[in-house]
Amino acid sequence: MTAAKGGGTLPEGSDTLPAPVEVLGLRLKSPVVVGSGLLTDQERNIRRLLDGGAGAVVTKTIHPSPGPPGNERLLRLPTGMLNSTTYSRRSVDDWCAMLRRFADDELPVITSVHADSPAELADLAERVTEAGSSALELGISCLNEDEGGLTDTPERVAAYTEAVRRRTSVPFSVKLAIGERVRERIDAATASGADALTLSDTISGLAVDADTGEVRLGGAFGYSGPGIKPLVLAEIYGLRRDGLTVPVMASGGVKDATDVAEYLSVGAQAVQVYTVLHRNMHTTLRDIRQGFDDWLAARGGTVADLVGRSIKGS
Repeated sequence: MTAAKGGGTLPEGSDTLPAPVEVLGLRLKSPVVVGSGLLTDQERNIRRLLDGGAGAVVTKTIHPSPGPPGNERLLRLPTGMLNSTTYSRRSVDDWCAMLRRFADDELPVITSVHADSPAELADLAERVTEAGSSALELGISCLNEDEGGLTDTPERVAAYTEAVRRRTSVPFSVKLAIGERVRERIDAATASGADALTLSDTISGLAVDADTGEVRLGGAFGYSGPGIKPLVLAEIYGLRRDGLTVPVMASGGVKDATDVAEYLSVGAQAVQVYTVLHRNMHTTLRDIRQGFDDWLAARGGTVADLVGRSIKGS
């Protein structure tokens, strides 16, 4: 491994850093970001992922009252994964202590937060900011949080975004799921003070046992994986063609270097990877990061050359 300024190391074979990427006020050594989930609920994992080449890591979503452990499960599918998970079970105090250590080491960690009301989320955002978090992601679109699934609206998005914006000056992204009224929800987030967008959170998915008719996991839950990627690509492409200027972190179905390049091409500034990391987490991340660096070097370009090139050529 080669040492990298600002925390973390470079994958083997990387002698130089690509031009840094600017996301939420953070200078990242790579546009490859590890998204929020079960794999980012432990300090050890977060540090190892950064050491393995991640430009940044988004924490598991912190909630002030996540409730007791429940029936949280993962179901692997040929085209991705269904999950019934919600929030970190760690206390806010535990997370704040962890975030202070990350801040002391100047690590590029983005803190994912949510709460049951806009006022509670604003309180939580203020607490983690005071603990040293310099960038946030509002995980307000988790469809697993309610038994009947989440019904998101522009009004709801605006209320959460405005509440956080009033209480903290640190940059934050609002993570939204593509789907019904997504353009209105995006407009609500940006008009209410979001510095960036993360697209997409999981979308509703269902698996059925063909032999018995049993609904797997007991209902519809969050789907992630390769099947969502064309939908997210289309959404970001359309947003950029319509003139959206705020930074976007793309999320959905990334499995290799070319997926990263495709998302950057339609106008994403960074690309979150998560589901594929549930198989050989650290090796898979290194392969994606090194693969993208090699892909870029072979073409003699920079990340900046890639971002939005599909729009420029249309």
